[in-house]
Amino acid sequence: MTIRITWARAVATLVALAAAGLLFAWSGVFNIAASSGHWPITDWFLHWTMRNSVRTHAAFSAPSNPRADQELVSAAGHFAASCAACHGAPGRRPSPVMHAATPPAPDLSVNAKEWTDKQLFWILEHGVKYTGMPAWGAKDRPDEIRRMVAFVRRLPTMSPAEYRALSGAARGAGTTGAAALGDGVLAGCVACHGADGRGRGQPDIPVLGGQRPAYLLTALNAYASGARASAVMGNAAADLTDDQKRALAEHFAALPGIGTVAPRGAAGARRIVEQGLPAVQLPACASCHASGKPYPVLAGQRAPYLAQRLRQWRGEKEVVDARKSHATMPVIARRIPEEMIEPLAAYLAGTGR
Repeated sequence: MTIRITWARAVATLVALAAAGLLFAWSGVFNIAASSGHWPITDWFLHWTMRNSVRTHAAFSAPSNPRADQELVSAAGHFAASCAACHGAPGRRPSPVMHAATPPAPDLSVNAKEWTDKQLFWILEHGVKYTGMPAWGAKDRPDEIRRMVAFVRRLPTMSPAEYRALSGAARGAGTTGAAALGDGVLAGCVACHGADGRGRGQPDIPVLGGQRPAYLLTALNAYASGARASAVMGNAAADLTDDQKRALAEHFAALPGIGTVAPRGAAGARRIVEQGLPAVQLPACASCHASGKPYPVLAGQRAPYLAQRLRQWRGEKEVVDARKSHATMPVIARRIPEEMIEPLAAYLAGTGR
């Protein structure tokens, strides 16, 4: 018997298949329980699809410089707080609760070797659907993602002792002062910012000691609400109470630090700080950051941190200005000549010549 295929029969078949699929979904027969796992063929197909997607999208959209190798402390602290429960860490197994997910989060000490730096960047920036892997918690912070790429790349060879040292989990972290906060709260800050508030010498972590307490409190509130973009600080501030944020601001502001070093350096940098560049509508730094203003103290701040923040505000070179942030500091940073960023940072830090 010959079955003649017509358009009407083809459409009817497709409609019947769609109806059967909807009926199957409506029935609830399909088991969505994480405890049931996947069939091996399903697991293979989903991972094959994911790997192909990551490879293709990373090739076209990940930056050409996806890793920052010298700034691992903040990435380690964020990993310990946000990622280790699912992925585990050197000397620490994943949480049994998180490991019961389908699929479970991969062991990065093994899995990280299978991805390129650009692919790791893309996964961290965008996350992966249907796996529990979230996108990065703050937009327009590729600098944070680059640091995490470098940290994940190091995991396969990282010892438990090195991990504890980087993440601030070494013995003694967080045991200084601010007793009302409790060691747990203070330890989370000390892990990256150091017991002395000087950022453990990291170029991406600012000196907090000597900063105005009102500004530090404002910053913590902005991070907690998402008004200020940072996955690292947003996660750290999210669970703090108002009393804890106030106590932390007062604690770190009371430590010696910035404000004790006078700006020093190139005449061009001094001109930008004191007078700005009227020709390009660049206001003087002192118009907002001088004594008595509600903005952060810059004199004595770490030069690499200042330069890095200015470049981060400027945005990626590949993105046109019209698509970049039009908030105050990003606009100001884009008006600073590129060749003046380093001299300006050194001048404010008091290390310029």
